[in-house]
Amino acid sequence: MADLLSMSATIIDEGLPDGAPGMLDRRTRELSELGDGVALVEAFSHVVVFDTGDGLVLFDTSLEGHARPIIESMRKWSKDPIDTIAFTHGHVDHVGGAKAFVDHAADRGDRRPRFVAHRNVEPRIDRYIMTSGYNKVINWRQFALSRGKRMSDMDDAPFGPGEWVRPDTTFDERMSVRVGDDLIEMRHDKGETDDHLWAWLPERKAICAGDFLIWMFPNAGNPQKVQRYPLEWAHALRQMQAMNAELLIPAHGLPIGGRKRISEVLDNMARALEGLVEETLTLMNQGARLNDIIHSVRVPADLLEKPYLRPMYDEPEFVVRNIWRLYGGWHDGNPANLKPAKDAELADEICRLAGGAPALSFRARELSEAGQHRLACHLAEIAMQAAPDSAAVHKARAKVYAARRDDELSLMSKGIYGAAAAESAQKVEE
Repeated sequence: MADLLSMSATIIDEGLPDGAPGMLDRRTRELSELGDGVALVEAFSHVVVFDTGDGLVLFDTSLEGHARPIIESMRKWSKDPIDTIAFTHGHVDHVGGAKAFVDHAADRGDRRPRFVAHRNVEPRIDRYIMTSGYNKVINWRQFALSRGKRMSDMDDAPFGPGEWVRPDTTFDERMSVRVGDDLIEMRHDKGETDDHLWAWLPERKAICAGDFLIWMFPNAGNPQKVQRYPLEWAHALRQMQAMNAELLIPAHGLPIGGRKRISEVLDNMARALEGLVEETLTLMNQGARLNDIIHSVRVPADLLEKPYLRPMYDEPEFVVRNIWRLYGGWHDGNPANLKPAKDAELADEICRLAGGAPALSFRARELSEAGQHRLACHLAEIAMQAAPDSAAVHKARAKVYAARRDDELSLMSKGIYGAAAAESAQKVEE
């Protein structure tokens, strides 16, 4: 078993060793004990296991493809039946493996586990079914593209597991359950989602945090997903901090031990989100446009340097956009964008003024090579909109977006820019 608490203590106290980001993204599907009767199985999303003396209580089931190996690892640790499985929220990497746990219980002759979740998990599953194609596209951009898969490589199967398992016990704000020796206090707070729960186990002085802690900058801005709630997220972190927990178990990354260390991590995360909300709302209240705000509001550099706040998945600029969307709607303050012209018509007019799409593409390449990636992408996109069948324009666009991708940190930015580069590269091949 890995000593996960020692690993996290070293990283928080001394920093992440150079060249060792994999320490925070372990998907071994192996179980490590965190204390007497509590264990963590590391996977794409972890599964937390509590041995209550009267059945196991689990948090999350990971992805469908991870579930069977997770169960095998868990069974080397405990043969007790599973009493309860709590979904921290309805993202597929947390609920996708549930059917394997149902089948496993049936194979053993055990009763079906009780599935507990916030009441909004079921509507989330319904929405995933309605938007299956869209979710496949955005997950390809975020994950599959980086592994070299083209969109055409994706199969026709719907998004999500082969069979969704819906919760049979739901709650609104709070619910307490006792299983064996353990009291489990489940609390609802908005954050990454509107259906999120976190749990406090008072006898163990432990918190199961779900995705409120992911060992990266909070995923509160994702540009391709539905509304996130950064201030409510910070509120949840403050509530956790007030518990004086001795063990904090996230669904991604490493568990954390020790009151002082846990309080420091939660405080820094909350301060980062609170600062973004406060500064964004100050500028909104002054009548600033969204474009002005995203180029003005920043998280202090010392916070972003923390090993658990690096913007490697989401990033603060995207969170600012979500704050605007939450409090101000979709109009960005630029009156021309209220009822815009077609992209292709505007692009054609700009290219006429610039001397044609090739000239604009050439300038985009110049700006890209000078490191002015934001401007370069605008020009490359305008040129493509005006000349969508030009191989030369697509060649330039592919190079501009590939360079932009290489210069980005967050997986979300890399995915979107990489998809644009791949799109144009394929047009050149055709």
